[in-house]
Amino acid sequence: MNPGSKGTSKAWKIARRTSEKVTGNRRAGRDSRPSWDEYFMSIARLVAGRSTCLRRKVGAVLVKDKRVLSTGYNGAPAGLKHCLEIGCLREKLGIKSGQRHELCRALHAEQNVLIQAAYHGIAVVDSVLYCTNLPCSICTKMLINAGIRRIYYEEGYPDDMSLEMLKESGIELLELSRDIKGEKD
Repeated sequence: MNPGSKGTSKAWKIARRTSEKVTGNRRAGRDSRPSWDEYFMSIARLVAGRSTCLRRKVGAVLVKDKRVLSTGYNGAPAGLKHCLEIGCLREKLGIKSGQRHELCRALHAEQNVLIQAAYHGIAVVDSVLYCTNLPCSICTKMLINAGIRRIYYEEGYPDDMSLEMLKESGIELLELSRDIKGEKD
């Protein structure tokens, strides 16, 4: 589902960043530097590389004032065997993506990014999430209650309820593609 197909309002901001929007923001001598959006999303992609999920590797980064607060990836809780070691229950049962989240050993990247911040005593209210995938409805509820104000993502996720809750919450939602550069400063 394309989130841009929903109606737009001030509370529901969906934007596809385009290269035309950033050409005027480039400064001489700094063209090779990634934009902040590109920089934080590339960190999220790197974090996703730590995932132990056999189906989808997801990474998340919480940022405030251009500083990384926390990172998270999807995988089994600390100290438990990973799906890489014991296989995927969801695959064995033929469960489709976006359904029956409770039948999974792993925590989602968005859950882990919030848990890591809490574990280390880091306040996340008014922070920004960069995530390789659109959060599911369970993660969306957590992000809303944690006070996240904006979410950048690269790939969708088959969960209509997530989109509806994000719209209702007023969290700004922006899709970034891998070949797009955001604002430079």
